[in-house]
Formats: sequence, structure tokens, C-alpha cells
Amino acid sequence: MKSPHALTLLVTCIGVAAALSYVVPAGRFERREDPGTGRSVVVPGTYRRVAQSPVSAFEAVVAIPRGMADAAPVIFYVFLVGGAFSVVEKTGASTRLVQRLVERLHGRRMLMIPIASLAFGLGGALIQMSEELIAFVPVLLLLTSSLGYSPLVAAAVSIGAAAVAAAFSPVNPFQVVIAQKVAELPAQSGFGFRMVFLALAMGIWIWGTMRWAGGGAAERGTPAPPAPGTGTRIDLRDHLILAIVVATFALFILGAQRWGWDFDQFSALFFLMGLAAGAVGRLGVSGTADGLVEGFRSLAFAALLIGFARAIYVVLNAGQIIDTIVYGIFLPIAGLPVALSAVGMMLLQALVHVPVPSTSGQAVLTLPVLVPLSDLLHLSRQVTVLAYQYGAGLCELLTPTNGALMAMLAATGVPYDQWLRFVLRVWLLLLALGAVAILAALSLRL
Repeated sequence: MKSPHALTLLVTCIGVAAALSYVVPAGRFERREDPGTGRSVVVPGTYRRVAQSPVSAFEAVVAIPRGMADAAPVIFYVFLVGGAFSVVEKTGASTRLVQRLVERLHGRRMLMIPIASLAFGLGGALIQMSEELIAFVPVLLLLTSSLGYSPLVAAAVSIGAAAVAAAFSPVNPFQVVIAQKVAELPAQSGFGFRMVFLALAMGIWIWGTMRWAGGGAAERGTPAPPAPGTGTRIDLRDHLILAIVVATFALFILGAQRWGWDFDQFSALFFLMGLAAGAVGRLGVSGTADGLVEGFRSLAFAALLIGFARAIYVVLNAGQIIDTIVYGIFLPIAGLPVALSAVGMMLLQALVHVPVPSTSGQAVLTLPVLVPLSDLLHLSRQVTVLAYQYGAGLCELLTPTNGALMAMLAATGVPYDQWLRFVLRVWLLLLALGAVAILAALSLRL
């Protein structure tokens, strides 16, 4: 079966969410402001039924612009990042650097997969890179096509590797750090344990991607060998533009980790990068503006998909059924043995991530409910955080409600059904690894 168009898939999900608001009982938890995370968290034991709030067909359509408004900082960020990298591409620096890399990898093209996966995985582990990766699409597509690979490999080494690293990361500020604060655990506790399973997870992902590429499924064509004695020339201007890009990402990481920057600051940072690259590349004011506009145009559809994905959550929230879903899903595990409860939490967290596609939002929604439950079951809070981390994080690879994934697949031109065929087996292996990690943590009394 061939999957529908990405826009059709998301609109269908919006319709399903609206239909659920008629059949799923409405309910709410009380919430309070948590000084540790600075977010609104649920108060355990306060779930109650409320009046049904069904979402009509017209209201479901209205949720689309509301979803875009909610996701506006991310959407504008994608536009500005895409424009900035379009300017870099217009200077020719990125093309020449990719050509030089292809020449260096001649006869060893498979090395690109672990190198790129580890590079983007580092971004995923440190700052949960997702929407940010859309900016790299032109360079990644040029690199993979030059090496003879299909666009799916470009998606796998970027959004795929970053999602896996974010799911197993010991320092991801938007996932494990928030979860540990909500669970009242010391920051970066279990660091060494998580690092071991992060390395194993990245090894599985890289192996799966290389197996797909080596099996011929990812072939686009045989890359042409470089002419003997020729090489792409990199001049001083190219090095300066590369230095601007590297400095931008260094400031990006520093801003996220130290200064609490959000999408507004990141957008401004990349816009300045585009201006600086245009100046160094001698594009002039008009040439730089043309490059920005080309970037805006090329990523318009991918950026708007993020708003459509957000609309699904808007509908579920308007119907007041998200808390009911969370309450109903986790209730059955209370009577299971401890080991089954822990693994069950991971699987159920993956289910919850479909209607709640934000990992940080899922942490403040589910963990206040699960932490008291885990205390009653004599289950370590660290294990509860691991179950959330692996379940929610790995679901980022699959769910169509993940706007960043759908936008990245749209930008690279990878159909959703093709992505599923590639990712499903590796995802099951990673899920099994998560279960092993949880059982190991139980035995070690982590």
C-alpha cells in the first residue's frame, strides 16, 4: 500500500481527532506551576470528568490556522533558516565543499553514513535538533546524490540519527533534563548508564542505515568518479563562509545550553548568518535577498506541515480528551509485576506520544501521574524516566503527528510509506534495546 500525500495524512488525523472528541469522555487534571521546570504540570490524583466538548467539522478546520499560530515561532524559524542556507548555497561554497568531500570519499562512500549520523546525532543528544535539520536538506541531497544514494539516506542520517540520539541522550534539555526535574531526581543522574545505551542505539541505527544503503534499496545510481588529477578548489572565501556557519552553530548550542535561547533568538541568529554569508560571498544586497526568498519558497510546504501537525493537538485539547487518554492508558499497568509495569510504561509512553507530539509537553503531562504510581509499585523513579525517555523519544521516528519528521520527509521528497518500510525494523530493535535498558536498570537498582 502506498501512503497518501503528507498533507492528506495530516488532515485525516485532524478529522480523526475531531471524531474522537465525540466518543472519548472529556476529563481534566488540575495543574500547577512547577518552579523546577518553569512549566505547568498536572497534579496527580486530581483527574475528573468534565462536560463533553465535541469538536465540529468546521472547528476542526479552524484548528489548522490555530495550529499554525501556535507553531508560528517554529514555522518562521524554518523559513529563516532555509533562507540563510539558501544564501550559503548561492555563494557556491557549500557545493564546492560537498564536491571536495565526495572526492575524498571516492571508493569509500559508505563512510559518509556513520560520519553524518554521528554529527547529527550529536546535535540530537545535546539540543534535540529536529526542525533545525531542514536547513541542511539542500546540502544533504547534493551529498547523497553525488555518492549515488537516494534521498531516504539523507533523511536517515539527519532526522533519524538525531531522533535516536535525543531519545537515548543523558543531557537532552528538552527531554531527560525536564523529566528528571519533574521526577525530583538529580540532574544528569544515571549519566554513565545512559551513555552506554546511547552508544548501542547509535550503533544499531548506523548499522540499519548502512544495511539499507548496501542492500541496493537506497541506490539512486552509480556515482561518477572524479577525473584523474582534478580536484575541487576551495578558496579563502569558502573557508570564511564555512567559519561563519560553524560559528553560528557554536552560538546556537551555547545559547540553548547557557542563555535559554528559544526559536526567536535562533531565527535571528541564522538570519544574521545568511546576511554575513552573502556579504563574504559578494552576492550584494539584491543577490542576498534573492537567496533568502529562494529559501523561503523551497521550504514553504515543509514549514506549513508543522502547523498542520500542531492542529491535531489543538483539536484534542479543545475536546478535552488528552488527559482522559493519559489517565485511561496508564491505569491498567498498576496491577502488573514490577518488570512488566516498567516495560509497559515505555510502550504506553510511545502510544501517548501520538496525540502529544511534544516530548517536553509529554514529560510534564505524564510523569506527575506516573511518579506516584511508580512509588506505590516500588519502582525506581529513574526507571520511570527511562520508560518515558525511550517510549516518547523513539516514537519521534514514526508518528505522523511529529511535524518536524513530516516536514523533513517533505523537504527531502521521501514518501511516508517508504520511510516506514525503512525505519520499522530498526525501530523494533531500538525498542527492544530500550526494554533491555529498563530491565538492566531494575536489576542494578538504578
